[in-house]
Amino acid sequence: MKKPKPPRPASPPQAPAGPARSWESVVPELDPGGRVDGYVARAAAGILSRSQLKAREASILVNGRPAKPSRPVAPGDRVRVDWVEEASPGIVPEDIPLDLIYEDGSCLVLDKAQGMVVHPGAGNRRGTAANALAGLLARAGTGCAAAGEGFRAGIVHRLDKDTSGVMIAAKDPRSQAFLAAQFKDRLTRKDYVAVTRGVPRPSEGRISDRLGRDRRERKRFARVESGGKAAVTDYRVLASWGDADQARAEGKARAAARSQGYALVALRPRTGRTHQLRVHMAGLGCPILGDPIYGKRDPRFPEASLMLHARRLRITLPGEAEPRTFSAPLPERFKALLRRLAAELGEPTMRGEKTEGAE
Repeated sequence: MKKPKPPRPASPPQAPAGPARSWESVVPELDPGGRVDGYVARAAAGILSRSQLKAREASILVNGRPAKPSRPVAPGDRVRVDWVEEASPGIVPEDIPLDLIYEDGSCLVLDKAQGMVVHPGAGNRRGTAANALAGLLARAGTGCAAAGEGFRAGIVHRLDKDTSGVMIAAKDPRSQAFLAAQFKDRLTRKDYVAVTRGVPRPSEGRISDRLGRDRRERKRFARVESGGKAAVTDYRVLASWGDADQARAEGKARAAARSQGYALVALRPRTGRTHQLRVHMAGLGCPILGDPIYGKRDPRFPEASLMLHARRLRITLPGEAEPRTFSAPLPERFKALLRRLAAELGEPTMRGEKTEGAE
C-alpha cells in the first residue's frame, strides 16, 4: 500500500504592497538628456534608481505616452513615473533621546552617539537612529516617517555603529531627495578626527585608491587593483604623542625605543565608501585606535573603542541657497584619552590647528 504523499508546504504569504506613488518632472534646458531611466536616476536621486524602476515595475510616461526605460529624452520633455512602493520595512518608532544640533521643518542634524546603529538590520531591529528618528517625527505628526513608505526614516547617509558625530536626516521624501543628491554628487564636505596608533608619514597627504570587498573576509574592505570603487581621503596630523621619529630627532633614544606613538589626525573623505577612513589609515600602517576589524588591541589602551568622530558637515539645507556648517564637539571619550596620552607620554607635538582637548 502506497504511503500518502506529505502535503506540500504552504507558500509563504506575499508581502502586502505599499502605497501607490508618482513622480513628475520636466527635463531642464541644461540637462544632457539620454535614456529616460538615466534621467530619472539623476533627477529623482534618493527616491528612485534605475534598479528600483525595474524592481518596482514602474510605468514611465514621456509627454503623456508610455515609454520604455531606454527611450531617449531631451530638454522640455515631461516625464512621469508611477509605481507601487515596496511594503514598509517596519521601522518601529521608539522614544529614544537624540542629541539634536539643529532642527527645522524639513530636516534635523544630530550628534550621533557612539554605539548607536543607524538603520535596522540583522541583529539590530530596535534601538537604532532610524527608530529614534521615526519616533521623534511620529510624535511631531509626520506620519510617513513612522510608517516607512520607502522613506527609511529620513536617513540620507550613515555613520558606522562605533563612529560618533554629525549626521543629518530629512523629515519628508522631497527633503530626503534634496539632501541625498548632495552626497551623491559630492557637494557636501565632511570632516572627521581620529586617534591613530602610530604617526602617519608624511604628516599630511592624500590617499587615492580603489576599495572593494575583501575576498577572504566579507565583512572587511580592502584596496583592490581592479574593480571596486574609487576612494579618496585627505589627512593631516594635528598632534602626536610618543612619536619615535620625533624622539630620535631630539636625541631621546630611550623614548624612541619604547613607543611607536599616537596621533590626532584630521580626515576629510572626498568619497563615501564603506569603512573608507578605517581602511586608509590602516593602509598607512597607523590604524585607528580601538578598531576591531583593521587594527589590533592596543596594550596601553586595551579598552579603547573606535576613536573616530564626525566633527563637521557642510551641506545646503532644503529651501536655502548657501551651505551651512554643523559641528559636533569632541566627545568625552576623546578628551579623556588625550589627557591620558599627555599624562603618560608628555605634552603633544602640535602640527596643525589646535583641537579641543589636545592642548
